[in-house]
Amino acid sequence: MSFDRTIAHLDMDAFYASVELRRRPELKGKPVIVCGSGPRAVVTTASYEARKLAGIHSAMPAAVARRRLPDAIYLRPDFPAYREASGQVMDVLRRNVEVVEVVGLDEAYLDLTGLFSPKSTMRRVQTEIRTETRLTCSVGISESRMLAKITSELGKPAGLVVLSREQALERFADHSPGLIPGIGPKTVSRLEAMGIRTLADLRRRRREELEEAFGPRSGAWMHARGSLLDNTPITPEHETKSQSTEITFDVDVRQRGELERHLGELSEELCRRLRKRELEGRTIGIKVRLDDWTNVTRSHTIDQPTNDPKVVGPVALDLLRAYDPQRPVRLLGVRVASFDTGEAAAEPEPTPGQLRLGLAS
Repeated sequence: MSFDRTIAHLDMDAFYASVELRRRPELKGKPVIVCGSGPRAVVTTASYEARKLAGIHSAMPAAVARRRLPDAIYLRPDFPAYREASGQVMDVLRRNVEVVEVVGLDEAYLDLTGLFSPKSTMRRVQTEIRTETRLTCSVGISESRMLAKITSELGKPAGLVVLSREQALERFADHSPGLIPGIGPKTVSRLEAMGIRTLADLRRRRREELEEAFGPRSGAWMHARGSLLDNTPITPEHETKSQSTEITFDVDVRQRGELERHLGELSEELCRRLRKRELEGRTIGIKVRLDDWTNVTRSHTIDQPTNDPKVVGPVALDLLRAYDPQRPVRLLGVRVASFDTGEAAAEPEPTPGQLRLGLAS
């Protein structure tokens, strides 16, 4: 392996479902789907049996999954258990590799540049994770983080694949541009309207043409990705600028008392996380999304930094009462910013969907 940069992407296999199977071994080999029960709940993850039987995948509406596979085993998410398992995995990574960027509870990028045998290192990591956590992961190794992420999908589950950029250019030439992280369905449709249906098509287009269609910055980015070029660095630490917690309701909420109750619970949860990371902030804010998808934010700055729910909760409540939403509320959130301390150890943030599933009543 003679890459100028050697980057690995490690992705846990069906992570949440695998954690559940670890403590419920009698479910092994059965279709298991982790999701909430409300009408807006989505699939957090599914075992490979559920994926093969009915094409169940993460972010699919739970109602669709239940229609496709009514006899599957449905479990509600247990995020404290997932965070604990994630911590064990990331500990293995950090003791084997110096530069690790955690990007979620179940995935991370590793800079292996300069190591004598990157592949052997990642084989050892996979073995240690399996031995210590009874969980499996898939690894992709390539010349950039973008290619490493794409490559990690090729060996699932529990595989390790090494792919150079030149090999990837040939292997993925006929794939849709949607293969590239950051190119979503809407962009794929716009590209198809321009006659660009494959990565080979995209690579042949002039940068100026793409810049004219998508703007200078996006066009230049897309031109580089068409040639599978990516110089994004691996950054093991991020400056925390704010922390937030939010909930998307299964049914839009009109009652002010119910909104205030949820806001109190969100403030408690947020402050618990802030105390764990030894963070205190002076700016307290709320986010409200109405039933027509209007988003409203309000904030207030206090004199002394805090992570006390007895301070954060009342300020957030005052902000909500002052805004006084006149339409049903779809989403409610609380945020603390303007931190007064240095960065603590990074803890992967649950997505809004995870918080919805974990906190909704």
